Amino acid sequence: MTIRCEIISQDRTVFTGDVDIVVIPGAGGEMGVLPRHAPVLTTLKFGVVKVRVGGKEEVFTVAGGVAEVQPEIVTILADRAENIQEIDVSRAEAAKKRAEEFLAKGIPTDPDRYLVMEAALRRSNLRLDAVRRYRKSDVRIPGSEK
Repeated sequence: MTIRCEIISQDRTVFTGDVDIVVIPGAGGEMGVLPRHAPVLTTLKFGVVKVRVGGKEEVFTVAGGVAEVQPEIVTILADRAENIQEIDVSRAEAAKKRAEEFLAKGIPTDPDRYLVMEAALRRSNLRLDAVRRYRKSDVRIPGSEK
């Protein structure tokens, strides 16, 4: 028995398919969802969504949003989402560096810009951490050779 999973970001459908289990970063912590789960509506933290089908796992980053769980379907509406296999590490590193440089300047005259750069730094760190932890490849991330 499977449960339908849909992961949708603001600009595209990131994943859709029948899965054995979905693990989401809910507001109350990590939550595993199996077929016939009780209905739940939760906000999402920055984190990873894992979907498993027959022993094969796919991992996605999500940066906020909501998830609706019904007995037959999990719908994730994420502010930002992507499969970790699609993450461009050099682009994420560059975004992290830009955000760190901006934030290091101190109190800005434009507080909205400051909040945007804080969010960009959180997303970059999430993406790089997810690649480091879950991607099955020889991708090397600067600073991770500990």
